[in-house]
Amino acid sequence: MKPKVIVYKKVDKQVLDFIQTTCDVVSFDQLDSNNFPQFLQELKTAEGLLGSVLKVDKELLDHAPNLKIVCNTSVGYDNFDMAELSARGIMATNTPGVLNDTVADTIFGLLLATARRIPELDQFVKNGQWESMIGEDLFGVDVHHKVLGIIGMGGVGTAIAKRAHLGFDMQILYHNRSRNEEAENKFGATYCSLDELLQQSDYVCLMTPLTPATEKMIGKREFELMKKTAIFINGSRGKTVDEEALIDALKTGEILAAGLDVFVEEPVQPNHPLLSMKNVVTLPHIGSATYETRMKMAMLGATNLVAGLQGNTPPNLIKI
Repeated sequence: MKPKVIVYKKVDKQVLDFIQTTCDVVSFDQLDSNNFPQFLQELKTAEGLLGSVLKVDKELLDHAPNLKIVCNTSVGYDNFDMAELSARGIMATNTPGVLNDTVADTIFGLLLATARRIPELDQFVKNGQWESMIGEDLFGVDVHHKVLGIIGMGGVGTAIAKRAHLGFDMQILYHNRSRNEEAENKFGATYCSLDELLQQSDYVCLMTPLTPATEKMIGKREFELMKKTAIFINGSRGKTVDEEALIDALKTGEILAAGLDVFVEEPVQPNHPLLSMKNVVTLPHIGSATYETRMKMAMLGATNLVAGLQGNTPPNLIKI
């Protein structure tokens, strides 16, 4: 008898076909208030879960006595209560690596768009305001040959450093839990303390995972350490930043601008103060959102799922 699994996110037919060779699959394109009771009913006999974002905690796991593995189709796994999963002997996996270049493209595009005020000037032209050569009040700032500080030099951070060093001749500073020899040797990155990075960087790019140690790691004190000409880019998670402190820093000129792909609350509310600021560029958490990359992530998640249910060690088992 095949193990039963639930796929709670829309995935390509190729991914479903792969899982169905060894598992019985119940699939939901997405979970909402209408189908969540059915999801909980199916969860009672499920041995595996595949998707992302869903909070997998004690409350949910109490509905899943047969669960053996939960698989995220994302790098982050802050939606998992890892202590509870470990206590119940349930495996957890994620999908690192396959999205590094795609996310790095997005983050560097966000950095460029913020520095050169591209969204603002796009609307300037489309609104019919371009009547003569623009004045200094609409000038952006250079990216090339500037100092980029990367907080969190993992796979994505390294890919960002590569683009910055080889494409834009930027000096790279980084702060990480451990030294990254690849970034140092290939891209001239210099390891430093967080305070040194904040004080010296023209661009501060936050790429850390969300953990208890990184929640609100960038707040009032950190923004005050930055240059008044600094641009802050967040491609990690919204909760790694004190959002109120960011708003104050932008309003008071403590920093020049910000580019954000993530927010504390997602989707962000239409009346959020950050959305009315011209010196803020916003994206709807689309770091890995290309068809090719999402397909790779889903297939890697499925590979983890099938491996775990066949008694093998999943390629991306999360260890705590």
